[in-house]
Amino acid sequence: MTSATATDGPPRSRLSRLLRELWFQVVLAAVLGIAVGLAAPGFGAELKPLNDWFIALVKMIVIPVVFCVVTTGIASMDNLRKAGRIGVKAIGYFLVLSLVSMLIGLVVANIFHPGTGLDVDPSTLRAEDVPQTATEHATFTGFISSLIPSSLLGAITGDAILAALMVSIVFGVALNMAGEDGAPLTRGIKALSDVVFRIVGWVMCLAPLGTFGALATVVATYGAESLKQLAYLILLFTATCIVYVLVVLGAIMRACRMSLFALMRFLKAELLVALSTCSSEAVLPQLVKKLETLGIGRPVVGIVIPSGFSFNLDGSAVYLTMASMFLAQAMGIDLSWQQQLVMVGVMMLTSKGTAGIAGGAFIVLASTVTAVGHIPLAALSLIVGVDRILNEGRVFINVLGNAVATIVIGKWEKDFNAQQAHAALYPDKTPPGPPPTALDTTKVGADS
Repeated sequence: MTSATATDGPPRSRLSRLLRELWFQVVLAAVLGIAVGLAAPGFGAELKPLNDWFIALVKMIVIPVVFCVVTTGIASMDNLRKAGRIGVKAIGYFLVLSLVSMLIGLVVANIFHPGTGLDVDPSTLRAEDVPQTATEHATFTGFISSLIPSSLLGAITGDAILAALMVSIVFGVALNMAGEDGAPLTRGIKALSDVVFRIVGWVMCLAPLGTFGALATVVATYGAESLKQLAYLILLFTATCIVYVLVVLGAIMRACRMSLFALMRFLKAELLVALSTCSSEAVLPQLVKKLETLGIGRPVVGIVIPSGFSFNLDGSAVYLTMASMFLAQAMGIDLSWQQQLVMVGVMMLTSKGTAGIAGGAFIVLASTVTAVGHIPLAALSLIVGVDRILNEGRVFINVLGNAVATIVIGKWEKDFNAQQAHAALYPDKTPPGPPPTALDTTKVGADS
């Protein structure tokens, strides 16, 4: 009896520890959601509100997180020029990665021709099958308007990330310039930040419910039959996303002398939640907290992450060019390289500032199709049914790509604690060699 108890004890203890891990709860919820969607499609379709409620709760807390992190980060800076320097470096990085991502999608579509052979007759397409939201095109003037809130406090209580980011930067600069007079308010916002992140922890405990509802609905709505015709596009896009993560993001992390796989393990809960709920915003608050834990300075995290979720959507960039070429090939439209490069240029302009918009990449695709004029808008009806499936890869790369971007800018700014990063990424290993000095905090071994 004693021997059996001693033998059975450790496995039960290990299982109980796993059950307390958020990432494991999300995986279990995902498996259950898929099973329910397959076994009882009618019931699975009714579970959509679970995901909607979880996303709504996250959106409720996103703006307060952005305000607290950005404001306190800038207010505590010794030199305000650092904020501008971080912003310029971040935007430059975002533009380069967006262009690279779009060109990768373009090259893959030209090599593998996912739409060739469908031979769709344009007269059979129904424009009414395209969601109404897709006709609400992203414009430059609309983007500028989204930066300007109706009131100072309205940006903090609203749901527009870009407007909240702008007000937070202005507020942080004002507090910084106020010096000692603004110190009590800065301390108050720091205390508010602790409260806000406690609420974030409570909300993230509900992530398994959101995951369960999201996947049950997706599986119930899109059965295997409806995916047959577009299976090649789905598989090709998924393979491209995997290669992008391993090659592009992997190369960037190697240049930073860090391990991409270690980072993915560190962010496994956030990546799983984003993947299952198809929402980048669902993990923004927790991602901010985790990256600070990784040893990146609050000013860098506070500026790069909120702006990255608007300007650094690399997964969406890959999708835009691949989907555009798929539609052209399916309709038998032969686009020259000059036309394809013009299309990329238009997408570089229209793809910015769609954070917080449901199906933002689909809206940008519609805007580009309309602006370029080579493909009829009704062609979007060909992929609207699987856009939710394609969104899985987009969101995963968007979240992971922004985490990598924050590490790059943090190391570039020398606002990165390598010893703290090593402890977070490799909790079971002791840092090799002597600890870094205060003047040398940018190096961490990749797999040592």
